[in-house]
Amino acid sequence: MRLGQVKYSIKNKLMLLSVVVAVPFLIMVVYLIYALHNYSAAYDTIVSNMTVANTYNLNFKEEMDESLYKLVVGAATFESIKDDTSLEDPYVLIEELRNDFNKLMRITTDGESRIWLQILLRNIDTLEDRVGDISANLEAENSYDANIEMLDNNIYIMTELIQDNIQYYIYYQTQSMDHLTKRLNERVNTFTIYCAILLGVILLIVIMLTVMIVTGIIKPIQELSQATEKISKGDFSVRVQVDTNDEVAVLADGVNIMTESIERFVSKIKEDERKMRRADLRLLQEQINPHFLYNTLDTIVWLIEGNDPDKAVSMVMSLSEFFRLVLSKGREYITIQEEEMHIKSYLEIQQVRYRDIMDYEIRIAPELYQYKILKLTLQPLVENSLYHGIKYKRAKGNITVTGTMAEGNIHFKVEDDGVGMEEEELANLRREIMKPCKDTGKGFGLANVNERIRMNFGAEYSMTIDSKRGEGTSVEIVIPAVPYEQTEQMEDREGAAISL
Repeated sequence: MRLGQVKYSIKNKLMLLSVVVAVPFLIMVVYLIYALHNYSAAYDTIVSNMTVANTYNLNFKEEMDESLYKLVVGAATFESIKDDTSLEDPYVLIEELRNDFNKLMRITTDGESRIWLQILLRNIDTLEDRVGDISANLEAENSYDANIEMLDNNIYIMTELIQDNIQYYIYYQTQSMDHLTKRLNERVNTFTIYCAILLGVILLIVIMLTVMIVTGIIKPIQELSQATEKISKGDFSVRVQVDTNDEVAVLADGVNIMTESIERFVSKIKEDERKMRRADLRLLQEQINPHFLYNTLDTIVWLIEGNDPDKAVSMVMSLSEFFRLVLSKGREYITIQEEEMHIKSYLEIQQVRYRDIMDYEIRIAPELYQYKILKLTLQPLVENSLYHGIKYKRAKGNITVTGTMAEGNIHFKVEDDGVGMEEEELANLRREIMKPCKDTGKGFGLANVNERIRMNFGAEYSMTIDSKRGEGTSVEIVIPAVPYEQTEQMEDREGAAISL
């Protein structure tokens, strides 16, 4: 993914999780509201129907029977009954009954209730015909007895049938309400079961999505945290692989780019440091070579002129071995055995020149021979002991070089019993050797050795100096015990590059 490109942002992932949680609940709520609305509408319709039916169930028969009786007995006429507030016009009652129950017929859905409504409407038509018969008899002034008989055998029976029809309608509407309530309860139970199942499925999906989203966020962040921790400890080779296509992936790409840049920069710095160390090494070699070579050649000439060719030959061989080890094919590291041979060649040459004032002893354990050491580590220490310790002593002095191993580190100590130093002079020297070589005012050789040890092995490895005026000086260095073969091939390649 290109830096800055976000395909699946964390915001969109969280919105997806919210939608997955919210939409099913919203659907359930909408369905529940819809179902309750339908039930409420159906319930209200039934109640309204029953209210209308009950109104006629209570009043219609009584009002119709009373009004027709008064008409039959002559207490009222069809013309005057409209003005009598205590009576109802039979035709108006029938028309109102027909209109109201026709409306109920249109809105009633229950089958049994509709059957009774149909019967009721037919009976209303029949009742209207019988009322018409009575009205005709009254207009024809037929006998009172015939009208009473018609009233008993037709009118009262029809109003009774109509009342029964209304009661049956009310009964079946009540049954319909019971069925509606049962269906509602069944739907509620079914809805509850479906809701439980749906909630379980939603919960499972939400858990899976949450784990996926949270893992997709937290895991890359943890990897980034671990990577940055390694980077903070100096491991710039670490890379973070994040394929989430979100902001964390962009951050990981940024960290990788930054780490690559830092790694290249650090590699360049290390390469510059290696070049600087080689330059310092060459500077030290150049400091040693001319002065030491001139003095040695003078000594060889003196031996030849003094008719001592055997010592002259031995000294030439020591000089040859000394420079062979100084060059070492351009390697920065050599074995401890080679370093021992180097300082031994140096001391053999110097012992010829200073045979009256110097003895030496080398005690390096043979088991240390195959470990690596920086070239020209011990020679500057031995030289310092000779020129600043033994040379100014008024009696013969001794230089002792020892090498031991302890707790995975190798300890070298170069001791002399020369003139030593005052405390102030020792303190100044200790400060000088802790400075970079380019800033050192005195003790360049010791500072060079100390700086190279710290740069190659770490700040915990360095040089310590102890001295006392009139008793001598002791210089100790500590390096890690690393077998030489682990770095031999690398050093050979670097040496070949330098020689080119």
